[in-house]
Amino acid sequence: MNNLLSAGLILLLGFVGARLLKYVRLPSVTAFLLVGILIGPHVFNLVTEEIFAGADFFTNLVLGIIAFSLGENFRFDKIKEGMKQVIWISIIAALGAWVLVSAALIIYFVIIKLPLYPALVLGAAASATAPAATVLVIREYRSTGYVTELLLKVVAIDDAWCLIFAAMAIAFGNAMRAEVFDMVIIFAGLGEIFGAIIVGALLGYITSFFSRFVTTRDELIILILGFILLNVGLSIAFKLSVLLSSMTMGLMVINRARENYKFFEELRSVDAPLYLVFFILSGAHLDFGILYNMGIVGILYVLFRIIGKVYGAKIGAKISSAPKPAENWLGLALTPQAGVALGIGLVAKSTFPDYGNFIFTIIAATTVIFELFGPLLTKYSLQKAGEIAATE
Repeated sequence: MNNLLSAGLILLLGFVGARLLKYVRLPSVTAFLLVGILIGPHVFNLVTEEIFAGADFFTNLVLGIIAFSLGENFRFDKIKEGMKQVIWISIIAALGAWVLVSAALIIYFVIIKLPLYPALVLGAAASATAPAATVLVIREYRSTGYVTELLLKVVAIDDAWCLIFAAMAIAFGNAMRAEVFDMVIIFAGLGEIFGAIIVGALLGYITSFFSRFVTTRDELIILILGFILLNVGLSIAFKLSVLLSSMTMGLMVINRARENYKFFEELRSVDAPLYLVFFILSGAHLDFGILYNMGIVGILYVLFRIIGKVYGAKIGAKISSAPKPAENWLGLALTPQAGVALGIGLVAKSTFPDYGNFIFTIIAATTVIFELFGPLLTKYSLQKAGEIAATE
């Protein structure tokens, strides 16, 4: 097996798998993940180590493209209509997951006599939503309508709330361990958020400026991919949120000039193979062996995260007077979980030497479940909202 053979298998098996699983009405993202599991090191081991070594590059590039594309939904001339609903639904759904997961785990940890701070960190991780799976399901089934647009906007800022909650949870965790409340950690978390916004806005402005010198479609795609990579690289270098900086960059580009919609159109014409590789490599990384270590804690996490997202979105929609379809079905579409939650798990692993590995294992195990079944729930909720045609 060599790198080119691995790459060819990834693309072709992803294509074939997605086509076959369409007959049982599975979204392509779930098919890609299943193909990744099969060709990964835990089953047939058809992916070379060099391909795995480059997985971080694909992951960050695709997350940057996805978040940049989400910024298109925040045109200032249109956003005023639904911003009230976006803020209320996103923050209450995120808070609902954090509070319910933390509360359930605190009660269980009291019973089995474990420290309580891992429950706060796990709850904070539960508030995140994976934008990649959500966007791919919407695109695959050409979902359109109010709930779809609202979902894209909520997903776009959901991870910002998660980063804030995680910073607070880790600070509280350190305080409970050391009996000293460390405000530095909270300010560092807020600094990541504001720093990402500043970097994204600056590069978005520069991208828009340079667009006036573009004369062909080829130059346009080179320019936008170059700036997305630059933004992702700077965000990683300064330890900022790649998702938030990329979304801010897209927001800045779309609002600088009406004709800048062409950036997003060009990206949509070339991003399909990148999405395929991203999800297959994600599937190849999934290790079902860790599900054995999930236990009652993982079950409580999955159950109360879903309840928190569903009823949090319902309450937020009711408060903000959103239409009934959004109130009834938006929360279920927020169940996919991936990169941001795993990032919080990695931070916890390095921050808490005693229970950090336990926190990371629970997040990794539940991510396996939510990555496989989350896209199905997103598809189902959009169908029930009447925004995916019954004939598909």
